[in-house]
Amino acid sequence: MRPLMNRPLAIACLSCLIGLVAFAEEKADLKKGTPIDLTEYVNHTPGEKIEADSREGNTLPLPLGEQTFEGIRMKVEEKVVQLGSTVMKERPEKVSGIKIGRKLARLHILHATCFGGGPNRPGAAWYVEEDTAIGEYRINYDDGSSENILIEYGKDVRDWWFREDEKETSRSKVVWKGANDLAEKYDCLLRLYLTTWKNPKPDQKVVSVDYVGRKDETVAAPFCVAMTIEEK
Repeated sequence: MRPLMNRPLAIACLSCLIGLVAFAEEKADLKKGTPIDLTEYVNHTPGEKIEADSREGNTLPLPLGEQTFEGIRMKVEEKVVQLGSTVMKERPEKVSGIKIGRKLARLHILHATCFGGGPNRPGAAWYVEEDTAIGEYRINYDDGSSENILIEYGKDVRDWWFREDEKETSRSKVVWKGANDLAEKYDCLLRLYLTTWKNPKPDQKVVSVDYVGRKDETVAAPFCVAMTIEEK
């Protein structure tokens, strides 16, 4: 007959099991949020030739599908939501009506801008000054009110191209770095930024988001890679 496990050992094993379950739950909680489906709104493949820049090899080598950045689930499409600028005239000034239809506590945005930094320096045609307003995300509530998330160069995003001596953003966080053939030719790398916005009206349903640029005011052409909401 097999001897029964002694009581202290049984308690120790049970405690270990509980600890493992708690650890697993904690790890699962590190991935949070519900990705917004941007399939209907994406309009530009990074690397696609544009009016002002027809050079080859300017791709965004980011893995597609569900990815995790700083513990936030994001859905990365093959294309991005690209806004226009004074040098990217074929893209729109805004993309309206990105569907949300939920209450949310926070909105997480993975984004950057074309032009502004990298090899560009003050005085260059494609340089963007610090703190320049280059766009906004307009949050539309079901009661008809709205809130704006301003996008300022240097605070929320910088050029997706960068050189090692360039600063990071002051409000957003760099969450991805990579490289492509064209950027490396100019001694540059690539990076994307994560902005997290806390909703001041978490009990009000958000109907949609409008992504609005400054097409006639700046060379900066913002683009959004992914959005994720944290529900209330």
